[in-house]
Amino acid sequence: MVLRWCYFACLFLLVALKLELANARFYLNGEDEPVTYKTIVVDPSGQGNFITIQSAIDSVPSNNRRWVLIKVTAGIYREKVKIPFDKPYIALVGEKNRNTIVDGNDHASTAESPTIEFLADNIFVKYMSFRNSYNNPLKINDLASDMAPAVAAKVCGDKIYFYRVGFFGFQDTLWDESGRHYYKYCTIQGAVDFIFGAGHALFERCSISVIDAALGPGRPGYITAHGRNNPNDATGFVFKDCKVFGNGKTYLGRPWRDYARVLFYNTYMSNIIKPTGWEPWHSVGQEDRVTFAEYKNFGPGADTSKRVSWTKKLDLSTINKMASLDFIDDEGWLSTFGAFISG
Repeated sequence: MVLRWCYFACLFLLVALKLELANARFYLNGEDEPVTYKTIVVDPSGQGNFITIQSAIDSVPSNNRRWVLIKVTAGIYREKVKIPFDKPYIALVGEKNRNTIVDGNDHASTAESPTIEFLADNIFVKYMSFRNSYNNPLKINDLASDMAPAVAAKVCGDKIYFYRVGFFGFQDTLWDESGRHYYKYCTIQGAVDFIFGAGHALFERCSISVIDAALGPGRPGYITAHGRNNPNDATGFVFKDCKVFGNGKTYLGRPWRDYARVLFYNTYMSNIIKPTGWEPWHSVGQEDRVTFAEYKNFGPGADTSKRVSWTKKLDLSTINKMASLDFIDDEGWLSTFGAFISG
């Protein structure tokens, strides 16, 4: 009898331990209570809780500390969306294959044009696409004066994870302005400065789709325009195991501010890349402050023999650190999102 009691007691403890380990990923960093989910469904047909994405976000309490999962049914949502500073811990999840599209058409100014703004911390996004359809597609014979900043997404919050998300525009598509961000299996499309800002971002296994042919003959585009303010900032854009392809001709980037930092690592580059690779823009004469680097890239556009002389040759330890998750996450915040990746 005693042996049987011991057996069941041990079995109970093992099951309890297994459940505890299984639930470990549902804990917020630094919290003792498990993450609880409130699920909201957005469906324009009226079969959910809300018919617009913004109304669902508005329903989230200010300064909430528990995750809210907003499930968005497939379709095209013609609205502008903002996740404000005081609404963290939101997971925005569309249906598979990114056929859940938020489409805006604003170009009043860079600040006012974004289709969606991520201003809060701790945000997760999956299976969504964000598009600014102004000047997209731009017809080759359109006047250059018709071009204007038309942001698809502005990202300002800290600790934001995009998984299989699309960003589509023409000029200034993705404004990665501030905070630490991780983009995995994402697609970013555009022509001019279409990944820009002063953010701290790692793009892993992403598709960088260039549509520069619409600029017309002899007019190249620019993939990146990073804006680091001083050499001590930890910020920068890193493209790891990505694919750069499309049409026309493009530079890998130009500095928006003097201490811009961009690394392309083990990335495929098609023949659309200009041989010189990079352009100094307003940093002429101060190119030594800029950190533009390439390492182990491949494809017809990856030949560095004709690159500008001021590209940086980073040491291997710096390259390895920038190309690892530690570049954006040396405290383990990405593990918080594990449940949403598999869910």
